[in-house]
Amino acid sequence: MPELPDIVVYLEALTARVLGQSLQKIRIASPAVLRTYNPPYNSLEGSVVEGLERLGKRLVFQFSDERFLVIHLMIAGRLQWKASGAIVPKKVGLAGLDFETGTLLLTEQGTKKRAGIWVLVGREALKAEDRGGVEPLTASPAEFAAALRKENRTLKRALTDPTIFSGIGNSYSDEILWAARLSPVLRSRSLSDDDIERLQQATVSQLEQWTQLLRDDVGSEWPVKVTAFRPEMAVHGKYGAPCPRCGSPVQRIVYAANETNYCPTCQTGGKILADRALSRLLGEDWPRTLEELEELKRRG
Repeated sequence: MPELPDIVVYLEALTARVLGQSLQKIRIASPAVLRTYNPPYNSLEGSVVEGLERLGKRLVFQFSDERFLVIHLMIAGRLQWKASGAIVPKKVGLAGLDFETGTLLLTEQGTKKRAGIWVLVGREALKAEDRGGVEPLTASPAEFAAALRKENRTLKRALTDPTIFSGIGNSYSDEILWAARLSPVLRSRSLSDDDIERLQQATVSQLEQWTQLLRDDVGSEWPVKVTAFRPEMAVHGKYGAPCPRCGSPVQRIVYAANETNYCPTCQTGGKILADRALSRLLGEDWPRTLEELEELKRRG
């Protein structure tokens, strides 16, 4: 799922291309992408884009009279910038927004079409779509701590909960926790003030670092490599690879369609966190430390 750094870079690319431009036509290839019906989506045609902003992981186009078009990419949604009038691709194409400067295509891989488009009127209607999480880059230390301690969640869950923090997802939460040297399963209310300060510093530095890295990678072009897995990442998607800080093999916790990656040496005091599926299968043979894991591999 595109997260805060990805959305910021998308917005910067859009600003250079559509700010001040008239939205000439909206072409809907998959009606399921529309999440509102009043006002109709085509009521925005002929209107000028007056502003662009981020709302959590959503992109917001502002038009006159406080009218907004909101796009949520969800997990597999992506934006493509093509020549004016470009055909909306079959199967993966959801919609096309035509401007004089080019066409913005909304696509989504896979069979589960989760990406959505909202047309809203008024700031209150837009605010109602806000999940309420604090902005991690601008929150004061007190606001950050209060958000974190609002509920007693695991740190992984707290960072990715949009009602707690805005714009952070599975990928960058792994990188943040690695940078902060904190276990993903620590409870948020168990953290000391020093821990929270370190977590906030890691959150800001990682999000800013990744935004700049993506920005530098894109330059003046359109961001086409929007992915949750990047070779520069320290732990996310790096199961089995050496931690860039200590060299220990990166471990993971798999749950549903997601996984959490972490370094046991840097983050959990050498402890291997239980993977639900494998720990049920192995029972008492589940390795608790890196040494036990290596012994299990040798026996296998």
